[in-house]
Amino acid sequence: MYNHIVRDLKKHSSSERARISARFFKTGKGEYGEGDVFIGLTVPEQRLIARKYSDADFKDLERLFTSKIHEHRLTALLILVEQFKGFHDKEIVDFYLRNTKGVNNWDLVDLSADKILGEYLADREKSLLYKLAKSDSLWERRISIIATFAFIKRNKFADTLKIAEILLKDKHNLIHKAVGWMLREIGKRDKKTMLAFLRKHHKTMPRVTLSYACERLSPAEKKQFY
Repeated sequence: MYNHIVRDLKKHSSSERARISARFFKTGKGEYGEGDVFIGLTVPEQRLIARKYSDADFKDLERLFTSKIHEHRLTALLILVEQFKGFHDKEIVDFYLRNTKGVNNWDLVDLSADKILGEYLADREKSLLYKLAKSDSLWERRISIIATFAFIKRNKFADTLKIAEILLKDKHNLIHKAVGWMLREIGKRDKKTMLAFLRKHHKTMPRVTLSYACERLSPAEKKQFY
């Protein structure tokens, strides 16, 4: 099945879109996506292919995860998401965690972490997320906070806030943005809880995090934090 998936991805590829994506996802020397290779497909195109091959086995998916081509890895993740929807299987979660080296750009994290790991852990013990939050891997740290989106959707905010506190000292802009995004999502559901967190931490948190978190606030509400 691997060869069929790769063939279908190639069929929908676009060199112009690949060029734009390579620039957008910072693949240049010294950038966070250095070395990532794009062939140029949209996410909707990849979702269709993922649904077509949603019964792919782990052997095929592992080959996709180890590919240098971004869309191969993303399609593998979208297939895993499809599989997890049906079964919430621990084997799928374990496979995801074994392959985090292939979940190595922000879109790959954002399209999978809450839908697989977050959903699985929603009603389970969550120490794994705290371990990921302290990982040396940028992408595992981002997974730790984005996974909590599944909890936020259930109006459970405690783990998001605790992990956000761990990550407030992170040096990477992509973590600053992810934390701010999750705080904003809490604010959509419980503004009081988000504002309390911001009042406690706004003087020391990264400005990008604060900006993302405050995005939906009124000018008067924002003023207290700047």
